[in-house]
Amino acid sequence: MLQQTIPFPEETISKKAVYVWRISSTLSHAITLLILAAILFMQTYYEWVSWIGTITYVIAGYVLLQAIYKVCIYPVYMQRAWRYRIDPEYLQLKYGALEHVHVLVPMVKVLHVSTTQGPILRRFGLATIMIGTTASNHEIPALPIKVAEELRGKIAILAKVNEHES
Repeated sequence: MLQQTIPFPEETISKKAVYVWRISSTLSHAITLLILAAILFMQTYYEWVSWIGTITYVIAGYVLLQAIYKVCIYPVYMQRAWRYRIDPEYLQLKYGALEHVHVLVPMVKVLHVSTTQGPILRRFGLATIMIGTTASNHEIPALPIKVAEELRGKIAILAKVNEHES
C-alpha cells in the first residue's frame, strides 16, 4: 500500500501580527482591569461584604498575570508558530504556542472563503482569511492585504467556490 506524504506547511503570517495581538490584548485586559478597579472602588465606598474585595483582588492579580503573558510573550510565539499551506487538495494550518494544532482541510469541503479586517488589522495593512466548511470555520490571521486577497481567490478557485456565495 502506497501512502502519500503531504508537504509540511511553510508559509508564514506577517510579523506585524505581534503588534496587532499585543494591542488587542492590551485593550481587552485594560477594560477588564478598569471594571475590577471600579468594583474595588465601589466596595470601599459602599462597604460591601469584605470577601467581595478579597475575591476582586485575587481576580485582578490573575488578570494582571494573564495580561503580562498575553501581551509580552504569547504574540511572539504565536507569530513564529503560525504556518499555512494551500495546494490543490488541502488547506493546511499549523499553529499554537503551547498546544500545537495541525489542521488539514480538504479543498472539496470548503464552502466559502472571505477576508475580514477590523480597525487594528486595517491600521497595520493586514487582513484575516476566513474559510468555512460544513462542520467548522478556520482562519489564517494577519496576512498583508494583497496576499490575503490573492489567497482568497486561489482558495475559491481550488475549492470551486462561486464568488457570489463567499
